[in-house]
Amino acid sequence: MDGPKTTPEDEKRQKLLREIGDRKLPYLTPKDVAFEQLSKAKYSKLHLRQASCVPKEIHQKVQRGLTALRDCKCFAQDLIQIRGKDVLTPVHRLLVGNPGHTYRYLDTRLFAVPWPTQQVEVKYSNEEIGKACQAIKDLNEYMQSETVKILFDRDVAVENDKGCVEKAMTSTLVEDSESVKGGHNQQSDVNTELKNRSSFNVALLNYMDPSRMKYLKEEPYFGMGKMAVSWHHDENLVEKSTIAVYSYSCDDLGPASDESNRNSFEGRDPTLWHVGLKIAWDIATPGLALPLYPGDCYFMLDDLNMTHQHCVLTGMQSRYSSTHRVAECSSGTLDYIFGRCDVAMKNLHKDSTLGISSLISLELELVQQTEEIHNEVEFEWLRQFWFQGKRSAKLSDWWFGPMAILENSWKEMEQMTKLLLNEINKTQWSFEEKQQIIRCVLPLLEERQEMRKIWRIRCQSSLANDLPMDEQPACRPYWHSGDPGMPLPFDLEEIISLLRNQILPEDGGDSN
Repeated sequence: MDGPKTTPEDEKRQKLLREIGDRKLPYLTPKDVAFEQLSKAKYSKLHLRQASCVPKEIHQKVQRGLTALRDCKCFAQDLIQIRGKDVLTPVHRLLVGNPGHTYRYLDTRLFAVPWPTQQVEVKYSNEEIGKACQAIKDLNEYMQSETVKILFDRDVAVENDKGCVEKAMTSTLVEDSESVKGGHNQQSDVNTELKNRSSFNVALLNYMDPSRMKYLKEEPYFGMGKMAVSWHHDENLVEKSTIAVYSYSCDDLGPASDESNRNSFEGRDPTLWHVGLKIAWDIATPGLALPLYPGDCYFMLDDLNMTHQHCVLTGMQSRYSSTHRVAECSSGTLDYIFGRCDVAMKNLHKDSTLGISSLISLELELVQQTEEIHNEVEFEWLRQFWFQGKRSAKLSDWWFGPMAILENSWKEMEQMTKLLLNEINKTQWSFEEKQQIIRCVLPLLEERQEMRKIWRIRCQSSLANDLPMDEQPACRPYWHSGDPGMPLPFDLEEIISLLRNQILPEDGGDSN
């Protein structure tokens, strides 16, 4: 069996470690004299909002809500894939957000428990969970408004420094109506852009208790200590969108956390949680370790997430965070996948009188499109959802309705594949036509077969079986051979073999 694949990120990481050797790179904390200068020069797009600057009612509702979600056992570890290997996250997570939205990271699609909206009715498992989701939505709106203010202050100041103020001073006092209108439109465009970069559609909630973790990785480059989350860029976000984080570390640390003790540590205070930052793949610039006190917020603005990497360094307390993101959802919402199903169904004709179905067209482009949608629904939605067990039911049964609809559409697509295979076996095809359609459908069936094997193995892994019963992955859809309710078998190997035997090599001759 082949080992884990080496990615470009792996190669960069190994190169960086070779360059560092046995030494540790320097990093600064706020107690260092050069911290502020370095922050402004190299980390200016990191913005800290101290807890004292956040409204008390926000703190109260959010902290009460996060605690309620933990007490209701709503947080869960994600069984993710790193370099082809299943790994349980040390952090317990929960996604809350706009109804029908998802967020994908490390080959895992999380399904957002909807926060309350007027447009969609959501029944929560209990009143406390409903209040908690409302608190996260309120926090989301606060984070969005604060982000717009921060970005506006930064962007307008930069533009003014570049000459906007000078232009205003040298312009005539009387402007024609067109120039006024143009200025209004320009300002409107700026405001729209700022809102687009801060229209948070999901909040990824995290919970971690370091005392319950058997093993935590040491930060490898700077010697910053134990990490809850390793160095990374956040994935699948709208380009240059802000990531806004609310941090809440709970439980009293006692004397170890007193102000008088904080300056006694070499480097960062290991009793406190920190966010670590560094310029990606750079060993010349010192890193930063920013301490996070209960209720602190920080904002990673503009392209900081692309040019820099960040990690989360553990303290001694248990900690929550609510990370607000503009998830790139062009292919990650229910509206999107329902639309894809509608596209596929347009090629299916149902005769209600005779009770039979047939394909409307056998054009290669339509055949390929339908089979691609078939795979997308099965592997990006159905199997992703059921791989996370029934854990979303702890909060709400909202997602089970849409999943049932998707599964019905998927069954229709199984029937469409069956109809296509029947057509291929008919005799009216010319040799060339038959070769073309087999070459079109075969790779998609091979992909389906391979992916079913992979998902079934993942569902039966020891890590999966060690999870709580309601969080254990389910291999769904799954059915046994000969199931009368299914048009095709789960195992497609025999069908694939028959198609392979009918196809000739591309060059039409022997290969030596």
